[in-house]
Amino acid sequence: MTSPLRTAAHRITLSRTGARRLAGAALAAATLASLAPMAANAQDTAASAEARLRKVEAEVRALQRKVFPGGDGRFFEPQIGPGGETTTPTATPPTIASGVPAATAVTDILVRLDALEGQLQRLTARSEEQANALAQMEARVAALETAANAPITPAPVLPASQPAVSTTAATTVPATVTPAPKPAVTTTPTPAPKPAAPTTTPPVAAPSAARLAAVQAIAKPQTADAGDDEYSYGFRLWNAGFYPEARQQLDKFVKAYPNHPRISFGRNLLGRAYLDDNMPKEAAQWFYQNYQANKAGERAPDSLLYLGKSMIALGDNAKACIALAEFGETYPLLATGRLADEYKASVAKVKCK
Repeated sequence: MTSPLRTAAHRITLSRTGARRLAGAALAAATLASLAPMAANAQDTAASAEARLRKVEAEVRALQRKVFPGGDGRFFEPQIGPGGETTTPTATPPTIASGVPAATAVTDILVRLDALEGQLQRLTARSEEQANALAQMEARVAALETAANAPITPAPVLPASQPAVSTTAATTVPATVTPAPKPAVTTTPTPAPKPAAPTTTPPVAAPSAARLAAVQAIAKPQTADAGDDEYSYGFRLWNAGFYPEARQQLDKFVKAYPNHPRISFGRNLLGRAYLDDNMPKEAAQWFYQNYQANKAGERAPDSLLYLGKSMIALGDNAKACIALAEFGETYPLLATGRLADEYKASVAKVKCK
């Protein structure tokens, strides 16, 4: 039989074990009770963070629509509908040239930059081609101008107070032009007709008081070049229509300054002063002398052309044709440039064989 003492000890042991179990259960309950608020707080924090994240995303999408306006959905689809409700995007994302959807707006920008760079390269290549073509054209024009066989030299630029003799303004001669029609001439050109030697300028009759006053009103230049002053004064008299006085002044210049740079201008203008005063015979003598003295002179071409005009005025068409033909062959650039109108008009007045 079990002793009462052992039975009592066994009961005491069972009671201690139950107490321990009860204490452990109580401790677990207390621990769970303490952890429950923490779990609830964690859930609240996660929900709050999710709400804040959604709010930030909505604000970013609104900012994107502000930066990239337009409702066509090219850059960003509308995310906020009427009344502040979020809508589901239905627009098709932009695609690039290969048909693959663009991941972001940056991809679309890069594609556009590539297209702009390609266009810039094509424009640069075209500009270089045009510059090369222009350089070749200028080289050809320069070669044509160099090959021209005009025996004249460019006329010096006159000061403002000393205009050129020719009444036709000088123009740039085109490099590629069709020469004006030339009168029929023989294979071997005949030298320009030689008129009689120039005669001394006849004395001018006593002018009236009014004419004398008008002539005196024309000022004579006073510069460091006395010869140029004499020529310029003769030009001013001729330009004002005082032909006898101009002839007297220009005859003085030609005799006093035979080696002056303006001598070709002076002799030619002296012939013009006779021709404009209806004295073609005397004019022809000076035109011929100026042309023969220096065929490369500044006004030698003008003198040869006006020699033909003088012969037309004298009714000698044969000599006029000879002079005009020689002008067209010797000075082809002037025949199609500065003196083209006068040359064509003179050729139209005669019938050359």
